[in-house]
Amino acid sequence: MTLETPAHPQLLLANARQSLVRMEETIIFSLIERAQFRQNLEIYRRGAFPALTPCESLVGHLLRETECAHAAMRRYTCPDEHPFFDDLPPPRLPPLAYTGNPLRPNRININARVRAAYETEAIPRLCPAGDDSQYGSSAVCDVACLQALSRRVHFGMFVAESKRLQEPLRFAALLARTDDAELMAAITHPEVEEAVLERVRRKADTYLAELRQSSGTGAIPEAGALVEIYRGLIVPLNKQVQVAYLRATAEH
Repeated sequence: MTLETPAHPQLLLANARQSLVRMEETIIFSLIERAQFRQNLEIYRRGAFPALTPCESLVGHLLRETECAHAAMRRYTCPDEHPFFDDLPPPRLPPLAYTGNPLRPNRININARVRAAYETEAIPRLCPAGDDSQYGSSAVCDVACLQALSRRVHFGMFVAESKRLQEPLRFAALLARTDDAELMAAITHPEVEEAVLERVRRKADTYLAELRQSSGTGAIPEAGALVEIYRGLIVPLNKQVQVAYLRATAEH
């Protein structure tokens, strides 16, 4: 039995996947912008800039300040936005009249994993080793990358709900058991993942070819590095969100 017409169009699986496609340009461009600078690992070390914040890194400081401004503009009232920090100010704009959150109630937020994976896995793949002292510019790029990655990863909740609506009896049976490996296998579609990776490669190749023809400065990554960030970081974290969401909302 399947549910072909959910109450919210966002929960049509084709629409959810189309939203993910539209996020690709933002992620690709953000990563390419960060790649023009060296790794600059000092900006990820907590306490390295005590004049800004003694307990955070430079990137963490800028990320929190950015999120404070965005929270005031009610960014995190949207069901597809998740902050990295939980001590943000309340919205200062009046609430929007949403038609409703299509997701079931949950508190899923894996941004700590997103940030750790970005700093320890994505940056070494993406940026040349070393330090060019471009700390502020690198951190600004990092904030853009982290916010784009967070939205893409947590959109897995919409994808998971779409899959559950397509096969409610199958997922009810899976969720009645405790084997997350079975659940992970059920949400995994290797052919879809390979299509995503190939599409990212084509888009990156096209844009990077244009960059190489210009006379600008700054390092230019290989398309393969962006694909591997998708393969090793974005896709696995998205699937972790899917499993966590399905487990957390099994009783709703």
